Amino acid sequence: MITQSIAIDAMGGDVGPKVTIPASLDALKKYPNLRIILVGDQIQIESLLKKYDEINHPRLSIHKTTEVVLMDESPQSALKNKKNSSMRVAINLVKDGDAKACVSAGNTGALMATARFVLKTLQGIDRPAIASNLPNRKGATCMLDLGANADCSAEQLLQFAVMGSMLTTAHTKKKNPTIGLLNIGSEEIKGNDVVKKASELLKNSHLNFYGNVEGNDIFKGTTDVVVCDGFVGNVALKTTEGLAQMMGKFLLEEFNRNWLTKTMGLFSIPVLKAFKKRLDPRRYNGASFLGLNGIVIKSHGGTDAFGFRYAIETAIEEVDNKIIENIKKQLDLETKSKK
Repeated sequence: MITQSIAIDAMGGDVGPKVTIPASLDALKKYPNLRIILVGDQIQIESLLKKYDEINHPRLSIHKTTEVVLMDESPQSALKNKKNSSMRVAINLVKDGDAKACVSAGNTGALMATARFVLKTLQGIDRPAIASNLPNRKGATCMLDLGANADCSAEQLLQFAVMGSMLTTAHTKKKNPTIGLLNIGSEEIKGNDVVKKASELLKNSHLNFYGNVEGNDIFKGTTDVVVCDGFVGNVALKTTEGLAQMMGKFLLEEFNRNWLTKTMGLFSIPVLKAFKKRLDPRRYNGASFLGLNGIVIKSHGGTDAFGFRYAIETAIEEVDNKIIENIKKQLDLETKSKK
């Protein structure tokens, strides 16, 4: 019995079908109730499916399109000129009910603009937010917004908290995850006016509000969810990525410094492999576009098939856990509490 149907933008990302197709095939092997719709250039898709000897897979279909949104294309151009793109059509399949979620590694700005135009936002949500999990000492921290909204109101930060709470519940099964508001200090007197007002709104909400948190709390795992505006969130995300790359490079340089350190490095291989696996960004691939009237997952454009499969699994989790319905319920609860 097919319970999940996912539309894959097969052409999106830096590599396109050479990543999206093997990832889709791996997901089909792991999830027997999964159906995948590959959206894109039929000739390219069929050629790769023949290579993997999966051209007649019973739970795989192709939806032919003739256009592709380029990675550097403007959102306006994608909306206006690429109505038959693999990205647009994959999102249309979600709107029409033919798919329960869309996964794309394509242009982030174009994907958000197209998804918002096609699917619209949920009632009670002013703007969609980008949410993803970042590794911490205890597991992972859900953080949003990671770049969709540079400027936010206090009310919008509350909406992000509602969505982040529901997303964390879907991923971790925690019924009442803790919420932290990213600030320059834990004291209530710190922060700008928007953050201070958001803090008051969160205190009076039905959410499990911990209070203000600082940047280092993200990786301590102080709270399950960290809320901030998209400007701050994107800077924090890119800083994290840069720090991880620097640490990896420094470790490699030190182990290659001389014959003694190289020898020590050989004995350290099991530890280094475990360390690399724990911080492997591919295992956290798949950012959620929360607040839309449909599930859209953004994969990193430069990931490989292993990473893209994790993005597909993120979509499956959100479908299985009815993330849209749960966000609606929590928003209704917050609306009623204001009356």
